[in-house]
Amino acid sequence: MLNLLTPTYVTPPTERERPPRLPEPTSDEIRLDKVFAVLSEPLRLTIVQRLLTSSDEFDHTCGWFGFDRPKSTLTHHFKALREAGVLTQRQYGLERRSRVRLADLNERFPGLVDLVLAWELAPTE
Repeated sequence: MLNLLTPTYVTPPTERERPPRLPEPTSDEIRLDKVFAVLSEPLRLTIVQRLLTSSDEFDHTCGWFGFDRPKSTLTHHFKALREAGVLTQRQYGLERRSRVRLADLNERFPGLVDLVLAWELAPTE
């Protein structure tokens, strides 16, 4: 499944000249129960899948996704993903840009990213 990843996740860019990451758990502090809890929400799972498969640059703002949701709602979802250790975020001026913590998740929970990539959301009625 990892062959579905966009090139930026295969060869990640360097840390040079980027703002620092917003507060997030260390790799060792990421807990599977928290990861499962945040990914149980369909919009959050969609966010992670799109970042992994459609992202062509380092990181993206919530506007990149084109969701028809209030910015405050999206901010809440991105914060939940960051606090669970699924995403990392950096502050660029007024924007927060996000990226999946691929290396940390693969190290901590081998196979989890494959499950996320393969998961299909249930059809909405």
